[in-house]
Amino acid sequence: MHIAVVGSGYVGLVTGACLSDFGMDVTCVDKDEKKIAMLQRGEVPIYEPGLDGLIAKNAKAGRLRFTTNVAEAVERALAIFIAVGTPPREDGSADLSYVIEVAETIAAHLNGYKVVVTKSTVPIGTGQLIEQIIREKSGGRFPFSVVSNPEFLREGSAIEDFMRPDRVVIGARDPQAIAIMKDIYAPLYLIETPFVITNVESAELIKYASNAFLATKITFINEVAILCEKLGADVHHVAKGMGLDRRIGPKFLHPGPGYGGSCFPKDTRALTDIARQAGYRFGIVETVVEVNEKIKARMVDKIRTACGGSVSGLTVGVLGLAFKPETDDMRESPAIPIVTALVKEGARVRAFDPAAMDNAKEVLPATVEYCQDAYDAATGAHCLVIITEWNQFRSLDLERLKGLLARPLVVDLRNVYEPDKMREAGFAYECVGRAAANLPKA
Repeated sequence: MHIAVVGSGYVGLVTGACLSDFGMDVTCVDKDEKKIAMLQRGEVPIYEPGLDGLIAKNAKAGRLRFTTNVAEAVERALAIFIAVGTPPREDGSADLSYVIEVAETIAAHLNGYKVVVTKSTVPIGTGQLIEQIIREKSGGRFPFSVVSNPEFLREGSAIEDFMRPDRVVIGARDPQAIAIMKDIYAPLYLIETPFVITNVESAELIKYASNAFLATKITFINEVAILCEKLGADVHHVAKGMGLDRRIGPKFLHPGPGYGGSCFPKDTRALTDIARQAGYRFGIVETVVEVNEKIKARMVDKIRTACGGSVSGLTVGVLGLAFKPETDDMRESPAIPIVTALVKEGARVRAFDPAAMDNAKEVLPATVEYCQDAYDAATGAHCLVIITEWNQFRSLDLERLKGLLARPLVVDLRNVYEPDKMREAGFAYECVGRAAANLPKA
């Protein structure tokens, strides 16, 4: 089966590479000539473990190709996946201009029955909008179907998430389109992946509702962490006790500096806008958005307090800049407001991230110094702050670290280390939600 994936960003590349590995004939399209030239040379413009090898394998097998010629890709394909960005506007609503542009292009090059699949995260009703645009712009010359097939990819584990998903959601009204989608995802039947077959609107809402719920869970445990600090409890013990309840589950109960990335911040704001447009105030999600911003600001307070009330004139080492490990994505990373505030308050910031430093230079203050490794970032620092929990930060040589720091102070915003162990090693150690020392491990 011939498939076109329009948009070669994070979602588009992972989708195209994985579908080609399913045995589909896939053409990835993007109007960015530089990006397509890179991909044609075998260079991958994003950091995602395993993606470069998957692309190379399927490109060599002739199942995966890259082009800027959207007309040819659309005309050749039976299924066309729309995987372009839907960035937030100032009011939090999703900007659909790229989706609309793709729909108009598909309409101009419709040459037979097509299944138009929305992979991008889009507001409820976008499927109807795409259908209207294609019908009007094509003049009704050929039949087509519009499907919503939201993605649930986690950066850093996207290949595994695509190949072994928790579920596949297919929103469609046309039985023929549903049959084609099932054929595309046929390999997942072999591993008994659950399929949710519903209408387009429900599929569109499933994505927003899922991300908003996970963002709520993260924000909830971050507020529990505040209580733990005030009451002498340990958030790890509380989270474990909660997570063992199968109705709650252990995932996304990890305290830290707030959620970030390309999905949760954008999708929570978009969902509150969708609700407002429908005449309803989604109070829980609005509060989650508000509290998440306060959590980030609270991390700056924690660093400032640990440093004696001010960071002015101090050197602060920062470990981790990406919004999560195993990615180079800086979008909405908690590191942005934290580092920016430290610089604004007069700190000299020396930072290291294994993958995100090039992207960080585009969004962090120009005075930030970028280091060779974690020990370089710690050299001469009056405080070392851990913002992203990369695995390589979990087993640092503590004696070496203490010798490099101007003051043995660590503010661990991801609870990478055990408080008692750090204090026994001679560090002043601050973390999140773990005020009580000398407790057994959770």
